Amino acid sequence: MNDTQNTGPPAETHGQRIPSRYGTYFLVSKVAYLIGVPRRIFESKHEPPKLEIYEELEKNRHARIVRNLCRLRTAIEANFRRINAGMVRDFKNLYSLPELIPQECITQLAQDGVSIIKANYTLAQYIVDINRLIMDRINNCKEVFPLWLNWSYLKNLFIMPNGLKKEGTQAAAALYHEFRDFYPYQMYINWAPTYEGNILLSDKRFVTLLYRWNQDEFTDFSKVSEAGDRTKGFIYQFLRESSRTVIVVDCENSDPYRFCAALRALNSEAVEKIVKIILYDDVHSSSAWRILNAYTEIPIEHILIERIKQNKSLVDMSLAAGTCREFYQNHVDSFVLVSSDSDYWGLIGALPEARFLAMVERENCGANFKTALMEAGIYYCYLDDFYSGDCEDIKVNALVQETYHYLERALHLNVNSMMDQVCHTTRVDMAPDEKQRFYQKFIRPMHLVIAEDGTVSIKLQS
Repeated sequence: MNDTQNTGPPAETHGQRIPSRYGTYFLVSKVAYLIGVPRRIFESKHEPPKLEIYEELEKNRHARIVRNLCRLRTAIEANFRRINAGMVRDFKNLYSLPELIPQECITQLAQDGVSIIKANYTLAQYIVDINRLIMDRINNCKEVFPLWLNWSYLKNLFIMPNGLKKEGTQAAAALYHEFRDFYPYQMYINWAPTYEGNILLSDKRFVTLLYRWNQDEFTDFSKVSEAGDRTKGFIYQFLRESSRTVIVVDCENSDPYRFCAALRALNSEAVEKIVKIILYDDVHSSSAWRILNAYTEIPIEHILIERIKQNKSLVDMSLAAGTCREFYQNHVDSFVLVSSDSDYWGLIGALPEARFLAMVERENCGANFKTALMEAGIYYCYLDDFYSGDCEDIKVNALVQETYHYLERALHLNVNSMMDQVCHTTRVDMAPDEKQRFYQKFIRPMHLVIAEDGTVSIKLQS
């Protein structure tokens, strides 16, 4: 009855395939685009890179430039001897070798303001120039990837070791030619080539390998995988068979970002069956719950439960009472309970005529609660399994909003009052126009200065 596929770190030995079941393809599609994987690969239904990502990045000038530079670099590495012979013997240049050099790369780079062609250049000089351009421009593509991904690990794939010197380019070329078939779609990247299968098979597989290459371990697999069809199928069936469904959320015992990820994973037909979401919130819960309504079209009722005793939350009692009220007064027949707290088993038992589906978190939900749900025929799923890689917007928004609240509490300053006080204290008598000039020159340009230890000070224009 329960879908409990393992999403933990895969146990594997060197060279073994990493399972990619229910993997996503957002990251690998972006990496494939940047390293220069041909468009036909994106157009194939049997290959992981997605065409919609290709078309999205084609509109990004920074991404286009890096892609075309990487394509040129790979073409030169793959055909170095033939290209070099044509340049030395026949006095040709990159633009006159269309059978070996993708001319559209040179054209697009020129249109994007990057001039590649140089007179009297050797092929080795071209490689060095391309490496320098990639080093200078790869950081412009950082914004394409989520904040949670270690950028330094990814960036390093594009940087040829010692690539600004002839001996570095020669070593990279020798490695590429020896292990060409191991490179992703035979496109050059900076790595220790070994047989790993298709490293761009899925986001889950790629990120796991990327972190392993850097002597690190990636563990948050919800960011690179999606809940399986079986999990979603049970949820959709539950909603189809209900008349009125309400989601009740124990905000104390649930993660707002994982819950948001679960909502985003549901199709529009399923969402329409949900009457509302009721958030039972405590003053000590995450402030992110306050902005959840911006990320779903489902009506949200946010109930903040104050504490009578500071060490005693009343959320569980309020949620239980509210659920009973929805069942008896508002004729809600089905509830999605979002909580890992086993105390709610009493609520489920008190409403035998109601239908329940539980969304829990793997680490916080005890085995006894899950066993009781299974024995009662109540389906449960893990919030951890839903794809959370695109939840960065709600996290950033929550951080920004909370930063504003903190600053409002910490900083109370009116510059007009400050100017009056400063003039009074210094006993400087200033005419209005003189005061205005002082204000424009010194006060208005003032800015925050953040020290290494995080201490903030305000600096006037010197």
